[in-house]
Amino acid sequence: MQKILQNFTSKFKDISKNSIQKFLNLATEEAYKKNEVISKIGEISKDFYIIKSGVVRSFYSDEKGKESIRTLFTPNKTTGSLASLISKKPSILTYDCLTDCVIYKFNFNELKELATEDIDIDNLYCTMLEYLFLNMEDRIYDLTLLNATEKYLKLKDEIPEIENLIAQYHIASYLNITAVQLSRIRKEIYSK
Repeated sequence: MQKILQNFTSKFKDISKNSIQKFLNLATEEAYKKNEVISKIGEISKDFYIIKSGVVRSFYSDEKGKESIRTLFTPNKTTGSLASLISKKPSILTYDCLTDCVIYKFNFNELKELATEDIDIDNLYCTMLEYLFLNMEDRIYDLTLLNATEKYLKLKDEIPEIENLIAQYHIASYLNITAVQLSRIRKEIYSK
């Protein structure tokens, strides 16, 4: 457990070893099977997670039951409904595992309480929020300004083995395209 979380905390500058240990002590390691739900739409979130292994998605379903993936989370990424954690309102997304996963679970209120006692943890908390904001902004940019081929190539750059990890229709949903469009894009790219 220590190694991946230390890898995660190494992104954050100027945090004492004592504070890192306090942060690590908040974590509980949990294993989830493929398709297992971590948190459901409509629940008020109490926890956030750091992915050790596997792929997690956040998604919502329209009135016809069609699922749309908002985000994919891979190792060393933070996941969970930040909006629900902060607002204490029900989550608008479901988070589930697209592969078998090992995840570190943190209670959000325990982290906030620790942040009031330890300036390093407070800085870590603020920096984590900044990273989450930047990731969200990148995702919005990708969805609005990149064409389908560019989105696919960016995903492949970020997660080179993605096609071996999750179903093609999940990749298509994440890219906000149909499975047929994804097939055409892949054919065009790989025929060159």
